[in-house]
Amino acid sequence: MLSRRSVRVKVMQVLYAQNRDKELRDGEVLKLYRSSIVGTFDIFLFNLYLIIEVTKVSVEDEAKRVSKYIVSEDDRLFKSTLYHNSIINSLVNNKMLKAKMEKLGFSGLVDVDILRKLYKNFSEEQSYIDYWHYRKGLEDDRKVLLDLYRFLRANKMFSELIEERFYQWISEKSVVIGSVKKVLKRETFEDEFINDYLPANETINEFGETLLKNTLKIEDQLEKYVVPKFLKWDKDRIATIDLIFIKMSLAEILYFKTIPCNVTLNEYVELSKEYSTEKSKEFINGVMDKVIRDLKDQGLINKSFEEN
Repeated sequence: MLSRRSVRVKVMQVLYAQNRDKELRDGEVLKLYRSSIVGTFDIFLFNLYLIIEVTKVSVEDEAKRVSKYIVSEDDRLFKSTLYHNSIINSLVNNKMLKAKMEKLGFSGLVDVDILRKLYKNFSEEQSYIDYWHYRKGLEDDRKVLLDLYRFLRANKMFSELIEERFYQWISEKSVVIGSVKKVLKRETFEDEFINDYLPANETINEFGETLLKNTLKIEDQLEKYVVPKFLKWDKDRIATIDLIFIKMSLAEILYFKTIPCNVTLNEYVELSKEYSTEKSKEFINGVMDKVIRDLKDQGLINKSFEEN
């Protein structure tokens, strides 16, 4: 579920938290990192929960339509297939998924009136109107659920529901959305299918934790190999995020023998575009390019600069 880039962002975030809170010890930073990994999976589950609960409102919609004093042709035609389809049924009836959602107490986090408002707004979308008029089968079910999720993501109420409960939502949005869409596109839903979306140990432990631990202890190498390259820049005046990215890239270059130097450098330059200032990419690229060449000249790294 989490890519190496997502893990780099999480490492950056906890290092930034430590920078803001000087009393945060290294062991506590590591716990914060592990907690943030769990948090991403919880956000993913919460997105699935909200989709299920919004579709469930269609059952109320059907009941209201058939109980009207005067029932229109559309009311007779309408069925709550948005909820009663094989994809949603597979999610609702999955014991492991249900147990995880119950353990996290999702049912107590959401006001049902908000779910009704979200459903009502979606019920006015032409894609949903066409769906319950002309639905033919599974592919239509999958399409309308993806349309629903797209609609929800663009809705302010939906975003606020998640942001109020998960502070990481903004930074985790892309990876969570990708995973939820994969679920809605699944062909089968085995009993333990949800485990497919747990973060891989290789990524979060072997890469993420190792990167974090080495970055936390790299101050001496930073002073020796990087600070002399700052030239006109005062270390104390460098943007906090830029300095964190430089430390992380140095740790990655020195301690991850299988990651080519240019891959590391490109990753942090790209991250700086999103999380730091407009000039950060040139600064980080300029400093670390010199550092890499110096380290190679000194024989301190022997991996390739370019990916094979």
